[in-house]
Formats: sequence, C-alpha cells, structure tokens
Amino acid sequence: MALGLYIIGDEILSGKRQDKHFSKVQQLLAARGMQLQWVQYLGDDPQVLQRALRASFDNDDVVLSCGGIGATPDDHTRAACAQALGVPLQLHPQAAELIRQRIASASMGDPDSPANLQRLQMGVFPAGSEIIPNPYNQIPGFSIRRHYFVPGFPVMAWPMIEWVLDERLRPMQRPAGYLERGLVVQGIMESELTPLMQRIEAEHAQVKVYSLPSVDDPSWGRHIEIGVKGDPARVEPAFEALRRGVGELGAQVRTETVRSI
Repeated sequence: MALGLYIIGDEILSGKRQDKHFSKVQQLLAARGMQLQWVQYLGDDPQVLQRALRASFDNDDVVLSCGGIGATPDDHTRAACAQALGVPLQLHPQAAELIRQRIASASMGDPDSPANLQRLQMGVFPAGSEIIPNPYNQIPGFSIRRHYFVPGFPVMAWPMIEWVLDERLRPMQRPAGYLERGLVVQGIMESELTPLMQRIEAEHAQVKVYSLPSVDDPSWGRHIEIGVKGDPARVEPAFEALRRGVGELGAQVRTETVRSI
C-alpha cells in the first residue's frame, strides 16, 4: 500500500508560489513513523489530473492531495476526481450545512445571493465522498477511495492533513518508528554490490535495500552509500548481513550512517 502526495496548482509549476507542502507533509508523517512513497506536482489541467487520479485509484494507493478544490474556473480537482471514478458530482449535505453556517457566522449577507450560492459549490464533491473538517474556516475538504483532498492554503491544509493521519490513517502509523542503517564504501562498483542487495531483500522480509552513489562528495569523494531501511527490529539483522557481505566483497568501509524517525 503506497502513500503518495499530489501538490496541485499552476502557480507552483510556474514559480509564482513556492511549495511548502512537501517538506511539511514529510514532517507530519515522520512524527508518526510514516513515509511517502511518491510525490507528484500537477498543474490545473483537467486531463492531467484525471490521468494521475485514475492511476492512483487503479493502484489502490493512499493519497494526500493539496490544492485545486475551490470553486473558481481554474479549480478542476473535484471534477477530475469524479471523472476518474466515473461518478457524478453532487452537493454534499453536511458540507452544504457547514458552508451555510460559515456564511452566517461571517455575516456574508443573504444566503441566497449569487455570491453565497457560488460558495456552496465548494461543497460539491464526487458522489460517495466523506468530508474532511477544516478548523480554519469550516469549509471542508473531502475524501473518497482513500484519497484525501484538502485546500492549497497551508493554514488550512496542514491541520486537515493531521486530522486525516490521526483519524483515518492511524493503522498506517508505525509506533516502532523507521530506521535506515548504511555504510559508506569505496573501491567497489554498484554492479558488484547488486547481487548482495538482491540477496538481502530476498532473505529479509519487509526491509528495503538502497544504494546512493556519489562522485564528488566533499568528505568522501567518489563513494557509494549502501544500506537497509524499514522497521528497526527487521533492519538490524539485515544490516549485519549487509555488513558481512560488503566485507566479503573486499569493499573499503569508511563510515556508518544512521537515520531514524
């Protein structure tokens, strides 16, 4: 089950605004022992959004999505989601009630004015959606098929994502944490390490092996960082097997690396 992140908006791709979501989502996940498997930046293009969403629905991924759920003509995420699933858009009754409450509490005038009727469009979601509460202004996001859609504004998006992580994705949290252990090695090529990496993954379930080559590192120059990552209890025996294997291949070990969340 892959966990992915969509960051949506032409303003991000054009450079008009700098993305803040990626690093923040990484922090929120790390605090819960979770990690992204992929991230995609998408513009406000209906066809691009439909293709991306259809793929992640088909893969049964768990997805967080930031941006594009407003009710202006350049917001296509809600419609693209509905089209990707082949379901209609409809006004969600709970979302409609929350939006009407917001209109009243903010003294926005006649609830049936054209402007306020337009605001109700922010509660139009793909059929079958559930709402995601928005503590900032009560205008909700929505979820469907383990895809969780929140606004692009960080002040709204981040607490909404925290709610999703704790209320909807708690089973994905890993209280034991996440550990990476690696070796910085020299005097060997990646191709020589590949059979060892394949053997470690085959013999140690649910542990990933990684290799990060570098040609101009200021401390080590040309080297490879090779390591294992995953649940700490599974990483330790896999790392010891990796260390032995590297020694048997005659590589020069310069230092060890440890990263944990």
